[in-house]
Amino acid sequence: MTTAQAITIPLENTRMPNNTNEVARKRLWTGRVLTGLSGAFLIFDGAMKLAKPRVVVEATKQLGFPESTIVGIGAVLLVCTLLYLIPRTSILGAVLLTGYLGGAVASNVRAEQPVFNIVFPIIFACIAWGGLWLRQPRLERLLFPKHEA
Repeated sequence: MTTAQAITIPLENTRMPNNTNEVARKRLWTGRVLTGLSGAFLIFDGAMKLAKPRVVVEATKQLGFPESTIVGIGAVLLVCTLLYLIPRTSILGAVLLTGYLGGAVASNVRAEQPVFNIVFPIIFACIAWGGLWLRQPRLERLLFPKHEA
């Protein structure tokens, strides 16, 4: 045997069992559940803004927005949510939803709402991004590219 020939040692018996497929499947389904729950809530919220029941109109006025803006806000929310739910545009949708929810935080702070009303959109954005992170491995590659030495 020459020094140029590689010596291969079988590693099958020295490795831990390969359960990456099971972990990937659980990660995907957890992401889908978080995405589904957040998407359902946002679609409901957007639809309520389009329907304009009295409670939505009163809450919007309490935040300092005129009633004439409710339908436009609901339409923007629905478009952002649909972009978030479509796999090809989910990252764009998450970024847009982050802006929308940031506006909700700012509106609640300005209107001196209770702490829960201020913190809820932040928590909700974290859940939406968590669902996206778990169901879209490309997001991790986009944010944390692996550098080869």
